[in-house]
Amino acid sequence: MAFALGLLGHDIAVDLGTANTLVYVRRKGIVLNEPSVIAINLHKNTVVAVGKAAKRMVGRTPPHIATIRPLKDGVIADLDAAERMLRMFIQKAHPSRFLAKPRIVVAVPSGTTSIEQRAVKEAAYEAGARRVHIIEEPMAAAIGAGLKVGEATGNMVVDIGGGTTEVAIVSMSGVVVAKSLRVGGDELDEAIITYAKKEHALLLGDRTAERLKIDLGMVRPAPTRDAEIAPRGRHRVGVPANGDSLPPIVVDEEEPEPPPAPRRWNPFRSRVKQDAAPPPGAPRPIAPDASAPVRGRDLVSGLPKTATITSEEISEAIEDQVQTIIDSVQTTLDQCPAELAGDLLDNGIVLTGGGALLRGLAERMGQATGMPIRVVDKPLYSVALGAGRCVERFQAMRDVLLPDWSRR
Repeated sequence: MAFALGLLGHDIAVDLGTANTLVYVRRKGIVLNEPSVIAINLHKNTVVAVGKAAKRMVGRTPPHIATIRPLKDGVIADLDAAERMLRMFIQKAHPSRFLAKPRIVVAVPSGTTSIEQRAVKEAAYEAGARRVHIIEEPMAAAIGAGLKVGEATGNMVVDIGGGTTEVAIVSMSGVVVAKSLRVGGDELDEAIITYAKKEHALLLGDRTAERLKIDLGMVRPAPTRDAEIAPRGRHRVGVPANGDSLPPIVVDEEEPEPPPAPRRWNPFRSRVKQDAAPPPGAPRPIAPDASAPVRGRDLVSGLPKTATITSEEISEAIEDQVQTIIDSVQTTLDQCPAELAGDLLDNGIVLTGGGALLRGLAERMGQATGMPIRVVDKPLYSVALGAGRCVERFQAMRDVLLPDWSRR
């Protein structure tokens, strides 16, 4: 009976991220990319909005309407809200047919416990899944980046998401060494908010801090031992010489990057020839001394205030978090088996996730590890594409899925 019901709908892969949720439908590709936010009317216990519409309401709703982010640090923090949000996303991406129950593959961080995995499965089952399978995010990111995870060779992937950073070495369809770090894009936003409070006595919102990170964020190069540190922000390779200011930070119409156009063929059968132009979503180069005016609330007077924040200040604000990520990469390399160390020198380190778009991060990581660093073409989609490949070739990719010990 379950097999017959499954024929009525397409299987689905879900990248249930802290910041954004992406849904991949079999034979169609990525059809949904929405913020992981839901707005609920507390008086009526009804859903007001979900995704982009709900994110626009953050900080602008009356007390009886709560805007909730059901996931924190890559795991479900509010099960009921996560079930509602996931159900509406699946209905958007996979219009409900009579008695249709799709099979769902969900990507979760590598450090999740069995209880957290059970919460993810419960949310997917309540959303209407026929069967739920779990795949670890670093494995999905490696598959989405085009790495040959099924061969007896080592590959290293660093997936920097909104809530977590996944560092893993994969080989033979399994994770050899992995480290899950509760540092991601959200932590960088919090660091920027804290810096603005301390240095400018200015209270910023989450969305404003995120826009500052995207528009002005840049990682400092590692200091050298033989020479003193040159003027701040002057070492980034490929940065224009002019230091023109950027336009004011505008956050009213912030939306995630739209998903690529759905395709009716398997995108993994052949590699697409890369163009000379930068891929969609790539950050534009900025000058080291670039700046932008930003608006917030003055912590002294309580009145609205405008301050000018420079790219160098953003680099200083996120320095601790960036160094934490670099340290986790070095720790994972220290734990790498000797037989795989040579493979990593040849294959290098692959950067995926939204954090991979941070300017100067690849150069900084290359300086710290002495290894080649490669940023995938579409780092925001790597996990969703990897989980989607498991849906497209389910029988061939079963080994990369986590074993299901439940009897549901």
